[in-house]
Amino acid sequence: MSASNVRNLVQSWETVRFELLNSRISDLGLKIEGSPAEVYVRRLRREMEAKGFLFKPGVYLTDAWGCPDRTPVIGIPFYLADLRLRRLEEEQTGEVEDAKTIMMLLRHEAGHAVNYAYRLWERFSWRETFGSFTKPYRDVFRPDRFSRQFVKHIAAYPYGRTYAQKHPDEDFAETFAVWLTPRIDWRRRYLHWPVLCKLKYVDRLMREIRRQKPGSHRRRMVRPVEKMTLLLAEHYGKKAELFRRAARGYVDDRLREVFPPSRAGDLLPGADLFRRKRAELWDRIVRWSGLDVPEVEAILRKLESRTHVLGLRYPRRAARRKEMDVVALVVALAHDYAYTGRLTG
Repeated sequence: MSASNVRNLVQSWETVRFELLNSRISDLGLKIEGSPAEVYVRRLRREMEAKGFLFKPGVYLTDAWGCPDRTPVIGIPFYLADLRLRRLEEEQTGEVEDAKTIMMLLRHEAGHAVNYAYRLWERFSWRETFGSFTKPYRDVFRPDRFSRQFVKHIAAYPYGRTYAQKHPDEDFAETFAVWLTPRIDWRRRYLHWPVLCKLKYVDRLMREIRRQKPGSHRRRMVRPVEKMTLLLAEHYGKKAELFRRAARGYVDDRLREVFPPSRAGDLLPGADLFRRKRAELWDRIVRWSGLDVPEVEAILRKLESRTHVLGLRYPRRAARRKEMDVVALVVALAHDYAYTGRLTG
C-alpha cells in the first residue's frame, strides 16, 4: 500500500469514530476557548455589548442547551466544541445545529441568564407581563399556533415556533431573544400583534438594568463536561464494539496493553518514548516489515498521537522494558498492516 493509503487508514472516519466512542467525554479535553463554539459565544457577547450590557453570562459545556434553574450561566452541548463530535452527533442523532440555530438558542439562553442574574421574575411588572414564574413547568403542552400573544423564534419540534407558550420563563426568554437579535425590526414585524406590548416592556426593562451589576452571581453548573465520565458510546446509547470492524486503524487497545495503569510515583509520558526512540523504531520497522519510510512515518505519528491523547504513562524504573515493548509493538503493527491492510490485527 502507498503512504497515502496508510495515512487514510489511520485518519479514516471509521477509526476516528471508534476512538471517540471509546473515550470518556471528560477525557476529551473539551473547552470553549479556541474551539468552534467560541466564535458563537463571542458573537453573543458582542451583541449584548452593543445593547449596552455590563453583564456577561458565563458559558460552559454540558450535554444539552439550558440554564440551570435561577442560575445565570449558559450550558451548551459539548459536541459544538469539536468538529469531529459535530459530525458524530449528526450521524448518531440525524441532526446538528447550524450557525443560525446556534445563535438563536444562545440568545434564548441569554434571556434566561439575564432573568436570573437580575431576578426579574420577582418584579410585579414582570409577572403582570409574562405570568407567574412559579407556574408548573410542562414538558408537554398544546400551543395555539395562530396566537399573536407570543413571539415566534425558536423552531422546536414538535411545536414549531410556539416555544414561548410553554412557560412564562420561556416566554420572557423568547421575547428577549427577538429583542436582542441584530438587524431585526421587531416593532414593524410584530406591528398590530398584542405581543408588541411584551417587546416594548423588555425594551424598557433592559434600558433600565443594562448598566447595573447583576444581583445574582451563582455559578452552579449541571453536568459540566469535566464531570461527564461516561463513554461517548454510552451517551448515545450505542455499543461501540459494533463499529470496531470498520475501524481498521484503531490502536488504542494495543497501546493500553503496553502502558497499563500504574500507581508508581515517578511516571513518564509514553508519547515521549516514541519521540525519543523514533530513529530506532524507523530502522526496525523498515528492516522487518519492508514498508516504505512514509508509511512508517504515518504509523509512528499515529501511535505517538494516540499515546499523548490517552495520557498513557509508565514507571521510570521500567524504562528499559518499555523501550523493548514499544519496539515489539510497532514491528507487530507494521507486520499487521503489511499483510492485512489494518493496524488492529
